[in-house]
Amino acid sequence: MRKLNALIAGSTGYIGVQLIKLLIKHKNVNIKFLCGNSSVGKKISSYDSSLNNKKLPIITKYNKRYLKEVDVVFTALPNGEAQDISKDLLKKNTLIDLAADFRLKKSSTYFKWYKQKHRAPNNIKKSIYALPEITRYKVKKFNIIGCPGCYPTSILLPLIPLIKKKSINLNNIIIDSKSGYSGAGRGVHKKYKHKNLYESLSAYGVGFHRHNPEIYEELKNHTNSKIDFLFTPHLTPMFRGILSTIYLDLKKGFSIKKIESILRKFHMKNKFVNILKTNSLISTNEVINSNNCYISICKTNNKDKIIILSAIDNLIKGGAGQAIQNMNFKFGFNYKEGLKWISFFW
Repeated sequence: MRKLNALIAGSTGYIGVQLIKLLIKHKNVNIKFLCGNSSVGKKISSYDSSLNNKKLPIITKYNKRYLKEVDVVFTALPNGEAQDISKDLLKKNTLIDLAADFRLKKSSTYFKWYKQKHRAPNNIKKSIYALPEITRYKVKKFNIIGCPGCYPTSILLPLIPLIKKKSINLNNIIIDSKSGYSGAGRGVHKKYKHKNLYESLSAYGVGFHRHNPEIYEELKNHTNSKIDFLFTPHLTPMFRGILSTIYLDLKKGFSIKKIESILRKFHMKNKFVNILKTNSLISTNEVINSNNCYISICKTNNKDKIIILSAIDNLIKGGAGQAIQNMNFKFGFNYKEGLKWISFFW
């Protein structure tokens, strides 16, 4: 099987670098172009010394002429920029976006939450929001693939199966999520210069975080009922990892044992999603540097209420890892290719 030629736009950010580190291990991919703006002419190893001895292209400015030479384009750019690239695509190209440009169904919703006009509204209907464990091979029909946000990944993987089985009440879902500061990108220290990132915990985007509409749309895809949830993200004094704590009310007739059975059955084929023993107290340390999602269902002092813990690495399972999963499904590669070397399970 021939190798795909890949272009990575936004190659010097935390997720861009992580993507490169995974793709160089992928037997079906050749990295043809690394693109950036302020980094033109530099080696990618100046951003991560572990790439020092790898044969990788020098960083250049994106040019649409490159699209003639590549099969897949990964965009890890500021919101809005993948929209412009999407208008340049040739029939042979697949765009896999790791930002928010193709996560929402309507350009009006995008404008409301991202405060900028969508520059490629006609391409929204040509794209798919692709959470690999849910969409799987559906991506084969699309040439524009929008990867989920890191927080929504940790939230949707446990919630979608439970909503599909009508096992939880939808009018009182509470989601408390905590992330490493790498989720805010390389500009995090400038953005939060008045906060002590290394010794403090900060809530932000309370009630109005940009991931709210994404979470809502994807949950709503699986029910005709009204959904009401509260989502609060936090920035923590660690570099990578996400832990989401989700508070749920069970519907009549559902026990914690049934909930565990639903999740295990749903994710049976999803080898990167691991449903742990009931009441397992998980930490981000168990998933960092892997493409795994750990999920634990916990009892409370009220038999009708449960707490779900969900942990991922925001840069891999919440970013570069699932982008590669989507590529694997799109092109018919082994879904673990390029990812199994980082997992604790293989």
